[in-house]
Amino acid sequence: MQSLVEKIAGVLIERRETIAIAESSTGGLIAAALLSMPGASAYFVGGAVVYTKASRLALLGISDAEMAGLRPSTEGYALLCAQRVRDRIGATWGLGETGATGPSGNRYGDAAGHTCIAIAGPNERAITLETGSADRAKNMDAFVKRALALLLDVLSEKA
Repeated sequence: MQSLVEKIAGVLIERRETIAIAESSTGGLIAAALLSMPGASAYFVGGAVVYTKASRLALLGISDAEMAGLRPSTEGYALLCAQRVRDRIGATWGLGETGATGPSGNRYGDAAGHTCIAIAGPNERAITLETGSADRAKNMDAFVKRALALLLDVLSEKA
């Protein structure tokens, strides 16, 4: 994972771009990974663990009206979180993550091992990962690694 973070940091620093994170089931581990690099303040501007409806409203300003027709733990919701954290913090890029780590699924019907991850910025992309595992710690680790790999992929698309 460290080599992914080093590559991401290198790209962001070289371009003088920044990132903000809104994560849920990873519990702050995506932000922690990005902050593990010395000099992270050059590219990391902030983040939040958005774990409940209350935190969604307070931290991202996403109201019930904005959630009409949209449910958490979907690519659309992950993208909305990524866009909102990017805009509220004033970053170049936003990363949103939402899912069910386990050992059971979430209240929306998704099985343990389900996450949706989105990147919002000059390029946007959202993906779904299903690990098929109920192991909470292993899922969190897999979600973080996939989020970082997706971020690097999207950053690499920008010429």
